[in-house]
Amino acid sequence: MAGGTSTPGATVVSRALSVLYAFDNTHRRLTVTEVARRADLPVPTTHRLLRELVAGDALVRGDDGRYAVGRRLWDIGQLAPERTELRNAASPFLSDIHAATRATVHLAVRDGFEVLYLDRLSGRASVPVVSRTGSRLPLHATGVGKVLLAHAPEEVRECVLAGRLRRLTAHTVTHAGLLRQQLDGVRRDGYATTTDEMTLGACSIAVPVTRPAPADNTPAADPDVVAALGIVVPTLKRARTRLLTALQVAAQGIARNLQ
Repeated sequence: MAGGTSTPGATVVSRALSVLYAFDNTHRRLTVTEVARRADLPVPTTHRLLRELVAGDALVRGDDGRYAVGRRLWDIGQLAPERTELRNAASPFLSDIHAATRATVHLAVRDGFEVLYLDRLSGRASVPVVSRTGSRLPLHATGVGKVLLAHAPEEVRECVLAGRLRRLTAHTVTHAGLLRQQLDGVRRDGYATTTDEMTLGACSIAVPVTRPAPADNTPAADPDVVAALGIVVPTLKRARTRLLTALQVAAQGIARNLQ
């Protein structure tokens, strides 16, 4: 279930939200029956709500009869103040990195136990990249995800490490002990890398974006990591240092723009 409710006291708003929450990164296109099951609502009620949500451009209905989230919802989501500020602060730096490297560049944040991609500029090189703006991917299998997981609250890290680490390719790190060592290295070295872990033929390198220190320069126990900035390329063998430097400079610039 997606957290819906069919109780008699449920309001129209709560039922509509249950329908919307039925969609997620692994359930992008759903039939009426599938939405009803995930929203825990009767099929007739679900059908009526879907019809009204399509009329309001919140959802779209494909030729195959399946429903999907409409662009209007994504546009509304981008109005969230914190993420709007972050995207605006990062935009010129993402463009600079993209222009200099012609690689795919990502700006991402942690959303629960997943990576949420706030922005993406596609590279010219034929590197298999599955991320899209607005999509979510596992924390443990991506460069930006490892950065965000390394700097997440301890309870989040322990929950991920204690859970089932899904294998996306033969190279995905699914051993909790090895992943823990990698996360320790990310906090120590200030960056994360992956090689063929999310998709074969794609390597990534990523760094944290931190919120500026307090004006009184009071030292913080841990950096306030608000996002991760990453690049996806075919290989890191010859360009690791250059790409890392570009990311670190951009992350510092974004942090200044957040002041």
